[in-house]
Amino acid sequence: MKKIVVFASGSGTNAENVIKYFSTKNTGNVVAVFTNNANAKVIERAKKLDVPTVIFPKDDLNSGKVLQNLNAIQPDLIVLAGFLLKFPENIIEVYPNQIINIHPALLPKYGGKGMYGMHIHNAVVANNEKETGITIHYVNENYDEGNVIFQQSVALSETDTPDDVAAKIHILEQKHFPEEIEKLLLNNL
Repeated sequence: MKKIVVFASGSGTNAENVIKYFSTKNTGNVVAVFTNNANAKVIERAKKLDVPTVIFPKDDLNSGKVLQNLNAIQPDLIVLAGFLLKFPENIIEVYPNQIINIHPALLPKYGGKGMYGMHIHNAVVANNEKETGITIHYVNENYDEGNVIFQQSVALSETDTPDDVAAKIHILEQKHFPEEIEKLLLNNL
């Protein structure tokens, strides 16, 4: 069975969904959740689902300590699910094409440093976009510039608020993220 490690910084709804999805599959298993935020709700969610968590300070990400922890696990896939820090090149080099991220917009639109969560949804509404969506992509040394694995769009109405956009994105994330992870495990790894 393939080993998945999830990185998250916040509430952890996508992490929880991925953990639950793979708890009934024989293709993969989430073996750990890593977070840089000692107050993140993802810790509580992982604990309830009996998945060990690794809490680390930001400095450990670039110092090599997080890489040491990952090497001890030897994951087949590293999944960023609401992880807000730039992923370091030292880990990307050791795990090429084994690190993916989900982004709540149709990249290349609304990508880059500072573009996450409600910042994106506010910008989408402010720019009167007719559609938005999700992008699942490989992680490289630049924010949101890795090769696209999957995109799914959703139509927007003129009356949609940023909260409405967030709700539509959440539905797409919950449906497609675990499925696309499973396809990667089955086909590419």
